[in-house]
Amino acid sequence: MKAFLQLLRVELRRYLRRRAVQLLMAACVAVPLVIGVVTILDTEPPSDTEIALIEDEAKANRQAELDYCTENPADYGIGSTEDDVAAACERLISDNFDDYTEYGYYDTLRLDDQQNDSGVAVASFLAILLLLAGTTFTGHDWNSGSVSNQLLFEPRRARVWAAKALVVTGGALVAAAVIMSAYWAVLGLVAHSRDTLATGDLLDALQMGWRSAGVAAAAALLGFVLTMLFRSTVATIGVLLGASVAGSLLLAAIGVSERWNPAVNLLALIDNGTTYYSEDACPTGPEVIEGDPDETYSYDSCELEVTFSDASLYLGSFLLVGGVASFVSFRRRDVP
Repeated sequence: MKAFLQLLRVELRRYLRRRAVQLLMAACVAVPLVIGVVTILDTEPPSDTEIALIEDEAKANRQAELDYCTENPADYGIGSTEDDVAAACERLISDNFDDYTEYGYYDTLRLDDQQNDSGVAVASFLAILLLLAGTTFTGHDWNSGSVSNQLLFEPRRARVWAAKALVVTGGALVAAAVIMSAYWAVLGLVAHSRDTLATGDLLDALQMGWRSAGVAAAAALLGFVLTMLFRSTVATIGVLLGASVAGSLLLAAIGVSERWNPAVNLLALIDNGTTYYSEDACPTGPEVIEGDPDETYSYDSCELEVTFSDASLYLGSFLLVGGVASFVSFRRRDVP
């Protein structure tokens, strides 16, 4: 056990000192920083002067609508027998300008909305960058021929494979968890200062970030196992690009359900479940709406759900198969 811990420390130092890994880690910080700044600026509330201008415009629009209502009361469902048409129009047309100042002219910073917007973008970038870190770290050892030198000091290949896998996965998990937590914490503080932070929103966002960290760690592990299998960073990236593009097109061409689309399942992991379109979920025929036997339209959604557990089992099976193949290959194949 002591020897394995020593091997872990060596691999961790090598991982952290690799220049490509350092650059990718810097990108992992820079990308969320840029997205976060843009999100905060895009949702910045208008100034008092801007709000006053908005309210003046809203009042002018309301007055124009009141004038039209008074001249054409029938268009608003006001009968010509009304004693006071102007008063009826006043009651009908709202004088609440909050909608203009809060929703009509700028986006409000709400963490619940950002989870499906900037949060997914940050999670996707982290997964890609950390996958590249995993494959780059491993591929360099094969390209430089240092794997054979490492086996001279530690001939037990299973330990070497496991140590590398733990370092790549653990490093990605810690980095992604810290970055995602910091991202949501900052957005939460800004939302709180703007009085738009609802109860439970920050915890939900943090949980989404932690799930995203798990996805990023799995992506890094996938990059590692494929690179250990193919012994080439270029081959790993090529296979992944081909699978992501051609695989989705092939599934669509042969009519395979979206349930088996890797992108849908990845989104289910990040969002703790998602839905996809399926004809099987659509009604088989027109349905009678309750209370109106002459109405035969149905408003049922043609969507089915992919749960977090379903997506974990599906994508995890690919990672397991790849991991076993990589482990067996490393133990049995000759190392140049």
